[in-house]
Formats: sequence, C-alpha cells, structure tokens
Amino acid sequence: MTDPFLNYFALGLLIFVVLVMFYGIIAIHDIPAKIAKARHHPHEDAIHAAGWVSLFMLHALWPFLWIWAMSYQPERGWGFSHKPGEPASPEEATAELEALKRRLSEIEAKIEAKIEPRLETKPETKLGAKLGTGAH
Repeated sequence: MTDPFLNYFALGLLIFVVLVMFYGIIAIHDIPAKIAKARHHPHEDAIHAAGWVSLFMLHALWPFLWIWAMSYQPERGWGFSHKPGEPASPEEATAELEALKRRLSEIEAKIEAKIEPRLETKPETKLGAKLGTGAH
C-alpha cells in the first residue's frame, strides 16, 4: 500500500488545509478593521494595527476591537447625540425653555382670572351661614 498518488494527494490536501486556515485566521482578524473602514471610523488605523497585534496575541484583543469598531456610527457618532424631540444646541434649549415659561405664565394668568371672581363672593359669609354663625 505504498501508492505514491495517495501520499501526494494527502500532502497536497494537508498543505491546502493549512493555507486555508492561515488565510482564514488573517481574514477573521481583519473584520474589525473592515467594519471601521466601512463606517469611516476616526480610529480606523488604530483598529487595524491593533488587529495585527491581536493576531500575535492569539486574538485576545479581537472582541474588544470588534466592540470598538461597532461603537461608532457615521450618522450619530458615538451614540451620544441628541434624541428626536430634544434640542440640538444650548440655544435651542434656552429658546424652548423661554417658550415654556411664557406658556406657563399665560396658563397661570387664566387660572387666576377664573379664581378671582369666586373670591369676591365672600366665601366666609357662605361658610358662616352654613354653620349658623354668620350674620342673618
């Protein structure tokens, strides 16, 4: 059973598997760098360099590089931008606060206008009449 074809076939298959695994490991280590490039990450070069360092550290840094690359979104930055409905700048917040104060003072004035006529009817007289202590 010393067929040279099977020996060469096994050697070729072994070399093929080793090359595919080597390429696969390098391709996997580069995923965070590709994500950073696609998202126009400001630290794209640092993530790529740290990916190579992680390769030599048996991918110990790789999960952290993945999180680092995924944490940046081009449309909202690091995820700390304003939410819909919130003012985008301090000037807008101040203007909105002043508008709310103005609305509150208008509402308070309307409420006071409705309460004042009731106070003029002398509630103590009505209360005294109910208790039997008021002037008859």
